[in-house]
Amino acid sequence: MWILWLVIIGLIVYFIGQGGFKSYKSKEKETSLEILKKRYARGEISKTEFDKMKKDLQ
Repeated sequence: MWILWLVIIGLIVYFIGQGGFKSYKSKEKETSLEILKKRYARGEISKTEFDKMKKDLQ
């Protein structure tokens, strides 16, 4: 019985250490192009900068 509790507590500690269940599901990394597109959409970079950086990535 105590082994079951130990496993349950271990799983809880593991998921809390990983940032909870949400971050566990969203571990996919963004590509450089996706980050670049988001920066352009937010207005952080101009169209010219976007095109140049996109060309450099390809």
